[in-house]
Amino acid sequence: MCPAEKNSKAEDEGARAERSISKMKDLGKESVNFTEIGEDAAGQRIDNFLSRHLKGVPKSHIYRILRSGEVRVNKKRVDQTCRLQLGDLVRIPPVRLAERAETERVPVAEFPVLYEDDALLAINKPAGVAVHGGSGVSFGVIEQLRASRSDARLLELAHRLDRETSGVLLLAKKRSALVGLHEQLRDGKTDKRYLALALGQWKNAKQHVRLPLHKFTRPDGERRVMVREDGLESHTVFALQRAYGEFSLLEAQLKTGRTHQIRVHLAHLGYPIAGDEKYGDFARNKELAKQGLKRMFLHAYAIGFSHPLTGEALRVTAELPRDLERFLVRLSDSS
Repeated sequence: MCPAEKNSKAEDEGARAERSISKMKDLGKESVNFTEIGEDAAGQRIDNFLSRHLKGVPKSHIYRILRSGEVRVNKKRVDQTCRLQLGDLVRIPPVRLAERAETERVPVAEFPVLYEDDALLAINKPAGVAVHGGSGVSFGVIEQLRASRSDARLLELAHRLDRETSGVLLLAKKRSALVGLHEQLRDGKTDKRYLALALGQWKNAKQHVRLPLHKFTRPDGERRVMVREDGLESHTVFALQRAYGEFSLLEAQLKTGRTHQIRVHLAHLGYPIAGDEKYGDFARNKELAKQGLKRMFLHAYAIGFSHPLTGEALRVTAELPRDLERFLVRLSDSS
């Protein structure tokens, strides 16, 4: 059963949100809509369902109508973590939004396709592009792909990559495929590998790092992660690929999938990722930018998994981007 949102503060925020949209333009019908959940939406989170159902509506507004209790599932209040079940009846209120400027509309975009069939899509995500909108980002990969594939019945992220991380990103085109991929990711049955350039001389050919990670929010609202004893179990296997003087090219294999796991593990050990603006060496990053490294050197180069519908063993890879290759060549020439 979906948890009810009982926080009075959330209700106050919802009331304020309603007052703030009193002068907004109506983009939908002036009536409540009731939708019964079918197989395509079963198992989906309510916030993601609403994003698909209310095309063009910002996530911030979706969270407002959830907090205010206007959205109901089987006549009960729910929060954004509610997962819908087959046959659930969802109450969707009339949505009023400010008329959005043309520049704010989601642009149609495609990304390099690494693998695709009728159930799965794997793309090569470039650095600097968020996987989804929110937290100050109007839109991301998923919104752009949905805009370019408007006839797709379903298109959902199977996992996530940090905005500044490039590489393999899996998406599902069927609900059954999404559920199957999530099960593999949750049970540690996928093989996710990254390439990271760390500052410093890495000592071991192969090293298992088990450091618990804790997520927190700074006073300025920025979300961060740190190593802490009461954090979530986190396990990364690092393998040295090549030494470049004071740099080390590492392969990172994720045994768990925590937020910023590779970045925080390396920074905590004293080997921050080159170009990492959140956990890295900021003075060195400025120097590296002058030398041609304009981004964080972290690339999701491979993922192995079983096809969620056929059981076939699959391995999808993405070559190192040219800008990172060029930087390695520069380091090789100077070492």
